[in-house]
Amino acid sequence: MRGAVVATLALVALATTACTDEPSADPVRPTPTTPPAPVAPTGPAPTPKPRHFDADRAMATVRALAGGIGPRLATDPAYDAAAASLWPRLVAAGYDVRRQSFPVPAGDSWGVPAEAGRSFNVVATPPRFDPGSPFVVVGAHLDTVAVAPGAEDNASGVAVVMELARVLSGDDQVVLALFGGEEPRGPGDLHHFGSKRFVALMSAEERRHLTAMVSLDRVGVGSAVPVASVDGGATDLRDEIAAVADREGIATVVETNTGSDHESFADAGLPAARIGGTSYAGYHSAADVPSVVQPDQLGRVGRLLIAWLRGR
Repeated sequence: MRGAVVATLALVALATTACTDEPSADPVRPTPTTPPAPVAPTGPAPTPKPRHFDADRAMATVRALAGGIGPRLATDPAYDAAAASLWPRLVAAGYDVRRQSFPVPAGDSWGVPAEAGRSFNVVATPPRFDPGSPFVVVGAHLDTVAVAPGAEDNASGVAVVMELARVLSGDDQVVLALFGGEEPRGPGDLHHFGSKRFVALMSAEERRHLTAMVSLDRVGVGSAVPVASVDGGATDLRDEIAAVADREGIATVVETNTGSDHESFADAGLPAARIGGTSYAGYHSAADVPSVVQPDQLGRVGRLLIAWLRGR
């Protein structure tokens, strides 16, 4: 029954993005009048105020994903429903949105047998994106293990990406990604399938011009923001983000960590870092519900990312 409901949600969400050529009803038109003469501007046009990160909006996304949809195994209809609910918001923010499909093997999803299937990344590219100029990728994994609603892991990271989309509104050189298949299907290298696919599809030109990839993974718990590089890898990007946090008065925990999608980029020799990773009691369990996520921490992460991006 739950699968049918989730599949219906996906169809409804996708249907809302469809265009129609059917004309609307023609209302009664008022009597035409002569329009007033245009008034010439008396000064420069006002500069639009920059948008700010809204933690309440981010929390609404956490509740919709973890409370409304629930567990989002990468190959299940619930994952499709989650992607369908977010896709039109990225389009409305000004991005060109596409799928990157890939296979996911059968295996074990945190104690639950999982069948083989296909999943996909949702990639939002600015309309004026130039792969021949320096650019940044900010991403978060959308999937969960089979048993967890995944509020902190990782609706929190997805919520920050979605709020960045609203704030940046199609910034020319910031690509946003929602990865599928990050969660493991077994020991060893059976994880990070979506980000591996993203890297594999990058052109040689894109690889030359990627200046930073940041993975947002479990970013809604704690009072200090974890900032990590991969074990044994370059620390330049991690230290750059930590320095921005220091200037913004945001406490950080600077460390090494390979447990997220930044590893796929670092393994390919690309500059990558992770934000997030504070331990919490509901990890990979049914207790990973929206009340676990702290709006103040989402706000700190959002402020840090916007300050970092605007300062590059």
